[in-house]
Amino acid sequence: MDFRYSLSPSDIAVVDSICRSTGFFRNDEISVAAELVDEALQKGQHESGYHFIFAIDPKGDACGFVCFGPTPCTLGTYDLYWIVVDNHYRGKGIGMKLLHQTEVMLKELNARKLYIETSSTEKYLPTRSFYIKGGYTEEARLKDFYLTGDDKVIFSKYL
Repeated sequence: MDFRYSLSPSDIAVVDSICRSTGFFRNDEISVAAELVDEALQKGQHESGYHFIFAIDPKGDACGFVCFGPTPCTLGTYDLYWIVVDNHYRGKGIGMKLLHQTEVMLKELNARKLYIETSSTEKYLPTRSFYIKGGYTEEARLKDFYLTGDDKVIFSKYL
């Protein structure tokens, strides 16, 4: 598996397409992911705080991505904002490879801890299981955060 760490203007459409392929995200959520790419392109990944890693398939196309950045007003703490694999590539270990690459890059940035948040709904059970398999621990649960009956589940891992 190859990875790409740079951004190009075409990545706005790439991120949109990968997110849509999953059937997981609402249009407004997909727009936010694309806006993060745009902001990172406009300001640069360092100034925007949004770092991207793309998983590249054998044909040279992006088949997944991760976006993370430093948590404001902390020292060495980062947030994972997005980790998405194109639906045609799911179940092949690409998500775990992206998560591992994120951790490698964060260690190079002297990060000490990574936080990840997700939904408590049944639809996101595989997502929560994925994070646990990756060595993350549920650290907090904010009741009815996204909507009534949908808690925000926060995972973390010391790097």
